[in-house]
This record gives sequence, structure tokens and C-alpha cells, in this order.
Amino acid sequence: AAVEERLARFRAARGSVAFEPRPVEPPGKAVSPEAAEGQRAAAADPAGGAQARPGGAPAPVPVWARPLLLKVLLWAVLLALFVELELGLPYFVLSLLYWMYACTRGPAERRQGELSAYSVFNPGCAAIAGTLTAEQLERELYYRPTAGR
Repeated sequence: AAVEERLARFRAARGSVAFEPRPVEPPGKAVSPEAAEGQRAAAADPAGGAQARPGGAPAPVPVWARPLLLKVLLWAVLLALFVELELGLPYFVLSLLYWMYACTRGPAERRQGELSAYSVFNPGCAAIAGTLTAEQLERELYYRPTAGR
């Protein structure tokens, strides 16, 4: 039933006229013809989805309005422009450096209780689970049993 509902929302978003959504009621419960007609009218809205979708799902974002896609397309156009100006390599390297800078999260952006992968940035230099310490490496190199085992 959930797959059928998602398929119905997809078809409604695409503007398919021949689509008739099934009711979202439990299998043993009958739906009145008026309620079923109201669901069909809401799904086949000629205004392009300005009203709320059945089930309270938000209207899908068109492909051309997604911010990441627009940023990648802008970057590609600028890359082509800089290649034409024979500055493609510096543009590419500087954009990579910018992306590395922009994608690193600072301590203020971490969630409460989240530890950094680098123990020196954690309170009390606490290491995360699975970190190989110098003491553990020494024990394993000299085949010493671990403490407490």
C-alpha cells in the first residue's frame, strides 16, 4: 500500500491525467464515493500542485530548482569560461581548495556530544572508539596481553 501511495504521488507530481489514486484507508475499511472523488480532485489539481497533496506530503522540488544541481552547473560553466581564457587549471585547483574549506565543519557546527576524529580537539583529548593508540600498538608488537583480559 505504501508503494502504491508513493507511485500515486509521483504520477500526480508528473501531471498524469490518467491516474487514479487508491485510498489510504486500512484494507477492511470502505471509502465513500464522495471522499474518493475529493482525493482524485486534489491529486489532479490543474494549478500545478499549489494545494496540499494527499497524505500531507510536500510538493516535490523540480530538478532545475535544486540548489546543488544549480551550483554544479554554475561551476561547470565557469570552468568552461576559464578554460577558454586559459586559466582552467588555476580555477579548478582554487575551487577544490574552496570546497575542502567549505565542507570542513568547525567545533561550533558539531552536535552535542559528538567527538572529533582528532582526539586533540575533544574535551580531555578523548579518543573515539576504534582509535589505535601508541600503547595498544606497543602491546601488539611485543605480544603482551591486554590489561584486563
